[in-house]
This record gives sequence, structure tokens and C-alpha cells, in this order.
Amino acid sequence: MGESAARAARIMHFVTGGFSGATQVAVDLALAAQRDGMEVLLVLRKKRNTSRERVQALRDQGLDVRVVSNWWHAWTVRELRKLIRAWKPDVFFAHGFSDHIWGRRAAVAEQVPHIFHVEHNSRERYTPRRLQQALALAPHTQASIGVSEGVRQSLIARGFPEDRCIAIPNGIDLRQFPSALQPGQWAQRDAKIVMVARFARQKDHQTLLQALALLRNKGIRPLLELAGSGSARLRRKVQKLVQQLGLQEQVRFLGNVSDLPQRLAGTQIFVLATHWEGMPLALVEAMAAGCACVASDVPGVRGVFRDGEEGILVPHADAVSLAQALARLLADCAYAQSLGHAAHARAFGSYGQDRMWHQYKALCLS
Repeated sequence: MGESAARAARIMHFVTGGFSGATQVAVDLALAAQRDGMEVLLVLRKKRNTSRERVQALRDQGLDVRVVSNWWHAWTVRELRKLIRAWKPDVFFAHGFSDHIWGRRAAVAEQVPHIFHVEHNSRERYTPRRLQQALALAPHTQASIGVSEGVRQSLIARGFPEDRCIAIPNGIDLRQFPSALQPGQWAQRDAKIVMVARFARQKDHQTLLQALALLRNKGIRPLLELAGSGSARLRRKVQKLVQQLGLQEQVRFLGNVSDLPQRLAGTQIFVLATHWEGMPLALVEAMAAGCACVASDVPGVRGVFRDGEEGILVPHADAVSLAQALARLLADCAYAQSLGHAAHARAFGSYGQDRMWHQYKALCLS
């Protein structure tokens, strides 16, 4: 598209209605395009937790939001094709597995000029059949976008064309966080640990709790706050482990919190213990808040910050290494503060929504 046409470009995003990180990224991109004068339609594939209230909240932000069914994949494609035919987008972004398959099928069938696939995780449940379906759409796809370099590499490893695989890191709304950190403010933060993550197979709450038990055995008893919802069954499993390890007095379950930026800004240490990631927004938010961050060394996390300079990477599922990193941060306030300040600078320099949108916009203008 030429630039004059792109100013009035019609952009459609298709993503799960499960209100995951992928949904939030699609929402952020849609709002950014709308602010730039483009016409935008956000289409959600209905999930069990796609409530009318949450959809209306998006509409209240000024977004045109439609919901298609999730009863049967062929029916989803049929409904999406009908929307595409009526709305006639110039650019179509299909987000996440397996939505990017059904979204691109509909877009290809309706001959949308510019089609993009956005992969949000480094590890997805690709069966041989699903992978074959995804790769069959590659010739009709302008680019497959990984939300981190780790995700890009995972796409290439699965056989997606390397010359069409690009990385665009997710961004956050930096306006929620302090633009500058003062050295004297660190002492005012609580010397506690926060982990923000939904209860899911992907997240590694178990290793963090085991590390906390190791610290307690050495007489170190920091408070740990676990924010996030997710699977009720997995949350109960984590709560049971807290009891088995005798950590009830140290661990608080917060559920979803509405004041996360403020809570992070008042906390010294953030942990992301995880088995795999795409591009963890919670970690970037903690960096923007100036927390000293410790994270599992897995694809999707690796590269978000420089190990030892802007945060600490620990081996995957290694409670001993995690406990050692936490003990050092709790004992050495100057080191923890230096990591927090460096993380803050990295977040503001690399992970803003404006920077993310600028790169997506370049695709829309191509």
C-alpha cells in the first residue's frame, strides 16, 4: 500500500476471546492504529470466559468489536469470512495458536491483500496435522511475526520460511510507570517478592515455592505475593504445596489485582518462574516499575534483559539457583537497586507500545 492509502487502511485483528496476553496485544495494536487514523475491527473467537462485560469494556474504549463462534472450526471460518466480505480489510492480523490457522484460512479465501500471522508463544500444541495446516498458509502470508526473538526461532525450527519470519517484541503502556527512578526511593519499597502469572501448566510456581522453603531453612523469610487467576485446579495444587512446605505465613494469594503498576513500584523483587514463554508482559511491567527481576532461562525470556546487568536468569526449574539469586538480592540492596534501575531503563528504551506499533505500522504501509 502507498502511504496515502495506508492512512485510511482498514485493519482487522482476529484473536482468542480468552483475554490472554495475545488478546491484550491485539487490543493495544488496534487502539494504536485507531489513534493513527486507521479503521480497525477487532474480532474475538468466543471462549467460555468471553463475557459481555469485558467485550463492552473494549467497545467503551472506542473499539469496534465482533465475536464469532467457537463451536466448530469450519463454522468459525464461515462467520469470519462473512465479516471479512462485508468489512473488506486491507490488512489482516491473525493472532495465536490455533486462531491464526482459522483466521488466515478465512482471509485467504476472501482474498485479503495483506495477511500476517502473529505467534505469541515459543511452545504451542502443534500436532503434525495442525503444523501442516499452518505451513500450507505460509505462501499466502506476508510475514510470520514472533513476539520475541525466541518465538521467531521456534517458528523457523518448525519449518516456517525463515525469510518471512520476523521478531517484533511486545510493548506495554509505559505511562503507567514512573519515567524516572530516584536512588533514595529504593529503601521505601517493600523487601518482598512478587510473581504475577496465571495458574497454568506454563508457569512454574512449584520451583519458586521450593526456593522459598530453601531460604526459610537458612533463616531468610521474605513475603511472597502471587498475583493472577487462571486454573482453579492448579491454584488449589499450589495452595496445597504451600501447606506441605509450611509456608502459609509467607505466601499470599492476591488473585487479579487492579493496581498492579503501583504494587510493582512498591516492591523490590519480581520473579517469573516459568517453563516457557512468548514475550512475558508481566516481566516487562516489573522492569518498567524498577523491580530487581529474576526469571527462568527459557526461550521467550532469554533476551528480554541482559543477565547480570538488568536482571538475573536462573536455570529452568532449578530451585537451588533461584534461592541463591533471591538470597543475594535480599542481602545486597545496592546490587538489587542497580538491577532495578537498569531494568527500568531497558523497558523504557525497548518495550513501549509506541515502539511496538511503529514496527507493525511499517508492515501495514508496505
